[in-house]
Amino acid sequence: MRLSRFFLPILKENPKEAEIVSHRLMLRAGMMRQEAAGIYAWLPLGLRVLKKIEQIVREEQNRAGAIELLMPTLQLADLWRESGRYDAYGPEMLRITDRHKRELLYGPTNEEMITGIFRSYVKSYKSLPLNLYHIQWKFRDEQRPRFGVMRGREFLMKDAYSFDVDEAAARRSYNRMFVAYLRTFARMGLKAIPMRAETGPIGGDLSHEFIVLAETGESAVYCDSDVLNLPVPGDDIDYEGDLAPIIKQWTSVYAATEDVHDAARFDSEVPAGKKVQTRGIEVGQIFYFGTKYSDSMKALVAGSDGAELAVHGGSYGVGVSRLVGAIIEACHDDAGIKWPEAVAPFKAVILNLKQGAEDVDAACMKLYRELEASGVEVLYDDTDQRAGAKFAAADLIGIPWQILVGPKGLADGKLELKRRSDGTRENLSPADVVARLTS
Repeated sequence: MRLSRFFLPILKENPKEAEIVSHRLMLRAGMMRQEAAGIYAWLPLGLRVLKKIEQIVREEQNRAGAIELLMPTLQLADLWRESGRYDAYGPEMLRITDRHKRELLYGPTNEEMITGIFRSYVKSYKSLPLNLYHIQWKFRDEQRPRFGVMRGREFLMKDAYSFDVDEAAARRSYNRMFVAYLRTFARMGLKAIPMRAETGPIGGDLSHEFIVLAETGESAVYCDSDVLNLPVPGDDIDYEGDLAPIIKQWTSVYAATEDVHDAARFDSEVPAGKKVQTRGIEVGQIFYFGTKYSDSMKALVAGSDGAELAVHGGSYGVGVSRLVGAIIEACHDDAGIKWPEAVAPFKAVILNLKQGAEDVDAACMKLYRELEASGVEVLYDDTDQRAGAKFAAADLIGIPWQILVGPKGLADGKLELKRRSDGTRENLSPADVVARLTS
């Protein structure tokens, strides 16, 4: 993509309404625009990141055996009355009446709708286990939306729902999602710690939040520093095998949010030198809630003896749009964003340091075409800005690799390759730059 033909409205000043780093940088880097309190338009650069995160989430859900569908944003109030949550959910729910006086709501979550779908089609235990998920926009009418996408009212979420014949099988489904989440966040360059948490309005008595440690987080968290160094399962993980040892390894080390923090246990179990007390950003949460929804909504299947059974359920959420902000909180410096390659909007940016010079223009275009032909997502800054402005913009938007092309380097047959994450620089031939970025 040539920058002269791209839509990238960079702001020079910090927006006054932005209180935390990720909010400031997303606005300044032209990733989004606020349309109303807690509601944002995703501009091209931000959308590219959002789609990268969404795809990683999708790949890991599919790998763990979940099946994708798509449910609508609007739901019937009557479904929620069946579960008893319509009146109990509170003012965060956006309630709507259509022209036919039917009561609807803009879904904050989908336990009721997926249970309705399940009970319509699944009648036998032989169809279990089943895990269905979608990636869809949600709305929760936060009283005080703030921190940009970290606490917005409209947000993109992956929510999965498992159905099993009994508690033992449901806990195996829970374990699969637990491991899938560890892998998902690690692929994005994040260290997300599973912590015991309250179940809230979802229900049940087993839940873990996946927390990225950050001082700007909304939740106080407490953990043993050993949990920060546990290994994440690799690509060879067998989701049909016994995952209990992995779960035990991660849950036997103390880690809890403030809602369920046990100060006495923390003091007795965690050595003073390993105590971590900080704040964190929730990027995902998983729940096992037993027969909460199948009992109230009559989601029953015939068991092996023919008798009807209420299925055991779980739900599993990932804040896809919130992750954009969480990654920035974890990956930035004073100059701007430092995207991990897996979620970066582009892998490389070419900076033409003397736009209009025939040899520099030609070298940039040749490099641009070679990288694109090799499948590298590249942004070419072919604007007539001065070099300093191009350096500042490249650092701000955080593309992992910057390729500096100027007359002095070209005279020696060299380009300068800068790595945004650590600032290291190398002088390489154009062929070696292509080889480096395509290896």
